[in-house]
Amino acid sequence: MLFRKKQEKRNYDKENQKPVLRCSICTGEQVAGFKDIRSGRFEEISLIRSEKDLNAFKETYGIADEDLAKEY
Repeated sequence: MLFRKKQEKRNYDKENQKPVLRCSICTGEQVAGFKDIRSGRFEEISLIRSEKDLNAFKETYGIADEDLAKEY
């Protein structure tokens, strides 16, 4: 690729939200998003189909591997 769209850094409310990867046991589907710490409400951001999608999500929001929790 000669010209690549520059990845835009985005922010989330680190005091009230935590990054979560929701995984389905049955289908294996994974959805990345943020869970409100107080209410437990989940906000979907993107469907994860491959490792590339997961890396793009983490890079966009500046999330480290140890900060991303998995929920089943």
